[in-house]
Amino acid sequence: QVQLVESGGGLAQPGGSLRLSCAASGIIFSMKAMGWYRRAPGKQREMVALISSGGSTEYRESVKDRFTISRDNAKSTVDLQMNSLKPEDTAVYYCNELLIPPYDADYWGQGTQVTDSS
Repeated sequence: QVQLVESGGGLAQPGGSLRLSCAASGIIFSMKAMGWYRRAPGKQREMVALISSGGSTEYRESVKDRFTISRDNAKSTVDLQMNSLKPEDTAVYYCNELLIPPYDADYWGQGTQVTDSS
């Protein structure tokens, strides 16, 4: 049974930082490309950042140079360091395996809410 548990969200000051973490189980984590996705109110889910099994990364244009994705295969965790937060980053953030648009999956965690307080 696949489980994805996201944590670390909250209310951030304008230009502030948050660090999200996702713990995965039920998958061979070290062999999976993983990603962070988000859904803002009234909008479709979008990809935020991806990391391959070997550590290569990819980001959506709007978060480049502000967000950093990382992984710890020994702990089966994938993190997202978010700096210089902007109002448009407000969303529920989810982790999952590598997905293609429209980013549908058989399983999702509960997500973690990120809110920019501006």
